[in-house]
Amino acid sequence: MIIETLRLGSYGANCYIVGSEKSKDVMIIDPGAESIRVKNLISSKSYNPKFILLTHGHGDHIGAAKDLKKEYNIPVYIHKKDSAMLKDERLNFTNMMFKNGVSLNADKFLEDGDKITLDNMKFQVIHTPGHTPGGICLKNKEVVFSGDTLFKGSIGRTDLPGGSYDEIIKSIKEKLLVLDEDTVVYPGHEGKTTIKYEKENNQFLK
Repeated sequence: MIIETLRLGSYGANCYIVGSEKSKDVMIIDPGAESIRVKNLISSKSYNPKFILLTHGHGDHIGAAKDLKKEYNIPVYIHKKDSAMLKDERLNFTNMMFKNGVSLNADKFLEDGDKITLDNMKFQVIHTPGHTPGGICLKNKEVVFSGDTLFKGSIGRTDLPGGSYDEIIKSIKEKLLVLDEDTVVYPGHEGKTTIKYEKENNQFLK
């Protein structure tokens, strides 16, 4: 599996280019800023972008989505409960984060349990509200992309509109910690971790 990581923008959000080594078909997960860096990587590796997947609607994860959608003429996926956030620069905070706010429409609304196919690969959508109402994680076999739900040794903040501490803890314990302990977690910020490590070391989950 192709997994490329770009830490983008002043907020250091992780953008992942994920896909098939055979066909080089890829999806772009959370392109938060600096679309030129995403384009340069895709071009240098001759990848074929098929869609953009947003784990939630905050500006540091969506900032370059509009430009990349136009560049590659590809659809944008997001959970339906974050769709309003995506369209409103006040709700997604891009009016504060960037010189120009970002507003765009999603092409596909995701729900818990949805299956996403990319070449011969299948990904499962896991709805994990708490950071935002429509926050999701995306799982494929031994890896999960956790957005701003779960970080190494930490969890996503819950003090922003739509956030809930009780919900995010419930989401993590009931939907992520039940995964195989060897599952590698690729979070929305900082470095990767594993389910086993978080079970044993994450103080928020004790």
